[in-house]
Amino acid sequence: MNNLPSGTVTFLFTDIEGSTKRWEAYPQQMQIALQRHDTIVRSAIEAQGGYIFKTMGDAFYVAFPTPLSALAATREAQRSLLTEQWDGAIGAVPVRMALHTGMVEARGGDYFGQPLNRVARLLSAGHGGQTLVSAATQELVRDHLPPGITLLDMGEHRLKDLVRPEHIFQLVAPGLPTEFPPLRTLESHPNNLPLQPTPFIGREKELASLVALLRHPDVRLVTLTGPGGTGKTRLALQAAAELLEDFPDGVFSVELAALTDPSLVPSTIAQTLKVMEAAGKPLIESLKDYLHDKRLLLVLDNFEQVASAAPVVDALMKGAPHLKIVVTSRVNLRLYGEHAFPVPPFDLPDPNHLPPVERLTQYEAVQLFIERAQAAKPDFQVTNENAPAVAEICVRLDGLPLAIELAAARVRLLPPNALLSRLSSRLKMLTGGGVNVPARQQTLRGAIEWSYDLLDEGEKQLFRRMAVFQGGRSLEALEAVCNSEGLQIEGKLQVDLLDGAESLMNSSLLQQRDGRDGEPRFWLLETIHEYAREKLQDSGEEAALCREHALYFMRLSEEAEPHLIGKRQQEWLDRLEDDYDNIRAALAWSGEQTNRVEAAGEEGEGEGEEVGLRIGGAIWRFWYVRGLFTEGREHLGALLATSPASSTSPTLPIPTLYSASGIAEGTEAGRQQQSLSKSRSRSRAKALNGAGVLAQRQGDYSSASGLHKESLALRREMGDK
Repeated sequence: MNNLPSGTVTFLFTDIEGSTKRWEAYPQQMQIALQRHDTIVRSAIEAQGGYIFKTMGDAFYVAFPTPLSALAATREAQRSLLTEQWDGAIGAVPVRMALHTGMVEARGGDYFGQPLNRVARLLSAGHGGQTLVSAATQELVRDHLPPGITLLDMGEHRLKDLVRPEHIFQLVAPGLPTEFPPLRTLESHPNNLPLQPTPFIGREKELASLVALLRHPDVRLVTLTGPGGTGKTRLALQAAAELLEDFPDGVFSVELAALTDPSLVPSTIAQTLKVMEAAGKPLIESLKDYLHDKRLLLVLDNFEQVASAAPVVDALMKGAPHLKIVVTSRVNLRLYGEHAFPVPPFDLPDPNHLPPVERLTQYEAVQLFIERAQAAKPDFQVTNENAPAVAEICVRLDGLPLAIELAAARVRLLPPNALLSRLSSRLKMLTGGGVNVPARQQTLRGAIEWSYDLLDEGEKQLFRRMAVFQGGRSLEALEAVCNSEGLQIEGKLQVDLLDGAESLMNSSLLQQRDGRDGEPRFWLLETIHEYAREKLQDSGEEAALCREHALYFMRLSEEAEPHLIGKRQQEWLDRLEDDYDNIRAALAWSGEQTNRVEAAGEEGEGEGEEVGLRIGGAIWRFWYVRGLFTEGREHLGALLATSPASSTSPTLPIPTLYSASGIAEGTEAGRQQQSLSKSRSRSRAKALNGAGVLAQRQGDYSSASGLHKESLALRREMGDK
């Protein structure tokens, strides 16, 4: 067959399972077996008009013009391999196969496009003798299957590409085996690796190097470094997915971007691993005990936020001899045994000496631009006319993946030449901040600023207000905080919340993931969040938004409180965990407000003090059940140290704060003062009780007794029986 199938193509990928071990044990027999294997597979492919566009070792990469011909070739190849008389020393040659159909670009005797990545991932999930079929191929052949041939529904599975799950089917035919071990997918190994919104593009060399480095027995700690936007996180997660089978006790990602306090790193790792704090023992010791005998990989993402917590990493490494850690950071940890792994920008073409279009698209930066542009505008193609502009855009953005994604998202509105014109004029005007900021970071900042400037006023308003959150944001929280009628600023949003969020996602400024309850949550990448926070600070809205944010999570905490025991406990624990970074931020705001009041020499109890006490008093059971004893005690201790011990303290001059808890408004002033005073005492009593329980759980009985006695005294003073 001389011509490559083009357009919509069905791909067959094959390889021999466990061939490396067989080659090491039986090199002469394997040479004979491989020749026979090649003859059988090639004969079946050619009989059905397949085009072998690449071979690598014992693997075949084949294109078919129709899915039925690919299915027929696969069935015949598997049948012939099964009935072949192999050398007794090596036994049968187990070949796994995978079929997937999709749109690709054919040029130079090869293929380019995401379907190739998909079928490769599908192949890696199978076992020798097994043929896996994607949903796209199954949909095309299901009504035309030959007699006796069926496709067994294996359900949806997450493959190692971390993008969308794949609905997988298995070929069932007379004479072929049907029973195999579980598929090698993400679900078959302990992990918490998140789904990614876009495919992994480029970085094949870096990915292979990183995986090989982590497989080396003497390598325990690898730090991926580079400026924001280079794709450190994506590369680390993809390597972690590739290494799932190397770590029987699991691969886990710990997101640190929302942290600013290094002391919270141990509790954040413990939350991820579900490690409970033991009584009378520091949490770091509990982590070391848990990890000591485990073969496990940790990915610590965005470590530059908490760089001074490097000793925590060192302690874990020393306490767990089989633990390996991947860190993403803008700077190295400078620990003994650390292997630095700089993540460079993508390779770039020379805009003054551009290669032909078919070679231009082989550059990773251009590949990324095309893929993201086609996501925004499906009919986008690189042509001789727009190729120079595409190349120049990638060069101007220094090959930074995030910057390229932001620019490519605008192809829906602007063709590459117009895009380049606007981008060029914008970047000439950028100062990028301080002179010590790397040039590439300034360029990335320019790309974000340029995307921000293309938003309308309502979208800009929503974007900057989103920065008040840490970690994820639910729709309910966005509506309550960003669109509150009680905001003491411009007030309600100038754009519909859902429309605005969709626009920000289309501009690659916002990402969406599902929460533990299946409800959508919205995320800003770290670099984008930093920029949004600057805009919020410049807007004059920050103080009002932070207050509204703290009040919302105070109300959420109090809503959760009665459900932290009982049949809905798990549901509400998960909900609080989804928003725990935001609750931490609300508690931090409480402390900042209290310090401000004290520094100003103001008398009485401040609003921040009250909000923090009510949050702590409401969620202490969350800290208890999740094993966050030390962190919970630290929060409660700080709140109780600044809160008045007596219910006779001056009245808080913000009665609207208490409307959420059912306190009547508009009554006689003295009665209101009495109600508010009781509310404060009740919150303090709850916090004292919670701190006492946490102290008792850690074996600190003396402190626990004192805290419980003070809580009891307050309850008696209030007449609370």
